[in-house]
Amino acid sequence: MAEILRGAPVAAALTEKLIERAERLKARRVTPTLAIVRVGARADDAAYESAAVGRCAKVGIAVRRFPLPEDCGAQALLDTIRAVNADDGIHGCLLFRPLPDRAMERAACALLAPEKDVDGMTQAALAGVFTGSGAGFPPCTAEACVKLLEHAGVSLAGKRVAVLGRSLVVGRPVSMLLLQRDTTVTICHSRTPDAAALCRAADILIVCAGKAGLVDRTYLRQGQIVLDVGMHEIDGAFCGDVRFSDAVDLVRAITPVPGGVGAVTTAVLAEHVIEAAARTLESADDR
Repeated sequence: MAEILRGAPVAAALTEKLIERAERLKARRVTPTLAIVRVGARADDAAYESAAVGRCAKVGIAVRRFPLPEDCGAQALLDTIRAVNADDGIHGCLLFRPLPDRAMERAACALLAPEKDVDGMTQAALAGVFTGSGAGFPPCTAEACVKLLEHAGVSLAGKRVAVLGRSLVVGRPVSMLLLQRDTTVTICHSRTPDAAALCRAADILIVCAGKAGLVDRTYLRQGQIVLDVGMHEIDGAFCGDVRFSDAVDLVRAITPVPGGVGAVTTAVLAEHVIEAAARTLESADDR
C-alpha cells in the first residue's frame, strides 16, 4: 500500500512561518493583499479560490476578488489588470488559467506588472525560473510540487523524473525547478511515443496532463513517487489525472486528489504574496 503524501502538513508548517512574517509587515503598516481575478465559474477554479481565500485568512493576507463573466471580453479583463497594477495596496495578483481565449490570456499576462506576478504568469517571472536567477516568482503549483517532495524527505539529486504535461503553468516550470536540484528530467506530452514506458522508468512521476484518469497501471511501477496535479469534477466529485485505485497498491507514495498538491499550492501562493509585500516595503525604504 502506497504512502499517501498529504499536503496539509506541508501547508501547515509553511503557514506558521508566514503568520509571523505577516504580523511583522502589519507592524509597519503594510497589510499583504492579494487580488484574485477569475473569468467564468469553473468548478476547479471555484474550489481553488475558496481554498486560497481560506489560506490567506489564516496567514493574515487581505483578499480582493475580481470575478468576471465568461463572456467578459478582452477589454474588461485588461481593464481589471490595469486597475490591479495601479493599486499600490495590492501586492500580488492571481489570474485563473487557462482562459477559454488564449490570446486574451496572453495579453493579460503581458500586461500584469511583474512585481505583482505571484504565480509565474509574466515573461519576467518565467525567465527567472528558466535561468535559475531567482528573480520573480515561479508558478505556485510547480513550486508546491518541489516543496512537497522536500518535506517528504525525498532526496532529489540524481533522481530520474518524468513530467507528464508541458504547460507553462506546471509542466515546464516544475521541470526547470527540479533540474536546478540536480534531477534528470524527461518531459512527456501528447505527441511523445510510448509515454507510458518513459513514465514507468522514472523514480518520480509528476502528472499535470489535464486529463482525468489518464494515468493507469501501464504508466506506473513499484517504488515510484507520484504527484498528481490534476483536478477534475466528475459527477459532483473531484479526481486527478491518475487513476488512484490503480496506483495506491503499486507505487511507493502518491498524492491524493483533493488534499495533495493543491493544499500546498495555496500556502506557496500566500508565501509569494508575503514576499511581494516585503519587497515593496524594502523598495520604499531604499528611496
